[in-house]
Amino acid sequence: MQITARDVPALERGVALLGSGGGGDTITAAALLRNCLPAELTPVAGLAPDAKVVPVGVIGATAVFTEKLPGGDEIATAVAAIERWTGERADALISIEVGGLNGVMPIAAAHDLGLSIVDADLSGRGLPRLDQLSVATVGRGLAPAVVAEPSGQVLVLASGSDATIERTARAFLASSSGWAILALAPIPAPELSEAAVPGSISGALDLGHRVLAIGESPTAATLSEAVGGDVLAAGRVLEVARRIGPGEHGRPGFGRGSVMLTDHRDGSLLRLEMENEYLLAMRDGRAVASTPDVLTVVDRRTCVPISCDAIREGVEVAVLRLPAAPFWTDPRHLPVLEPRAFGIDTEPVLP
Repeated sequence: MQITARDVPALERGVALLGSGGGGDTITAAALLRNCLPAELTPVAGLAPDAKVVPVGVIGATAVFTEKLPGGDEIATAVAAIERWTGERADALISIEVGGLNGVMPIAAAHDLGLSIVDADLSGRGLPRLDQLSVATVGRGLAPAVVAEPSGQVLVLASGSDATIERTARAFLASSSGWAILALAPIPAPELSEAAVPGSISGALDLGHRVLAIGESPTAATLSEAVGGDVLAAGRVLEVARRIGPGEHGRPGFGRGSVMLTDHRDGSLLRLEMENEYLLAMRDGRAVASTPDVLTVVDRRTCVPISCDAIREGVEVAVLRLPAAPFWTDPRHLPVLEPRAFGIDTEPVLP
């Protein structure tokens, strides 16, 4: 499958929706991608049996990405470092996360490096933590990993548990540029069918095309059909509350918050619990949708996604539920993304 300049708006919209309120600035990433087209997506089944695939992506405070723009060689630096450490050459790249800007950036990087880009990722949506990636979930582990930040520092995390890799990378980012490029050890192509979420980039592109095709001010039924999910509410945001979330070992966690709105269709109140992403939806106090399904908020008129850090009182929105990738509904993997994985004491709401 080939991505052309005409596909960029749809891809940008699709990955923004799958970001579930997180994932960073997709507009800037899409602008960078326009200089690297056309791009050919390689399906997992189309890789050579001996191909080695390197996962890459942006980590850290993605909001800083637009303030401290990349120099252009950060991904190349990270890939070269992981190649030197492992002694294996990369034949292709795979995104660590299809939701948000990481659904776009690795495509541009693969073009610049002359490598294939795999139509898959390690998340199937937007995720906040490295130890929640699919490779960690199936027990393959994150180490060794490389973190390359835009000022030129390169950190090699040679060993450690997935939680240690996550914690160490965050500490490094806090004392450097705020964001960096992550590269993980090459994955043999035959292992991707179990360790990745296949078809995620082409799926995001298709989702974006469907949503853009319905135009502005769609009905709830039209919007529901376009996203292949549900419209949980459509109304005006009444209140947005923000706080510091629970952390570990005495350290503060990610920012947490909640959004309250009235559903104009029946007058019910819908409350969204959020961290870096929208995590749980409750109607009149009863849980009606939750992670691992993708909860996303869009402007009611334009259908442009509204991120967790940008949502404000008074905005007219629609709250959507998009079905999770089958990888996350597998009972073996579900505990990694269920609400309790984020400190919310409730069972996951499955359709």
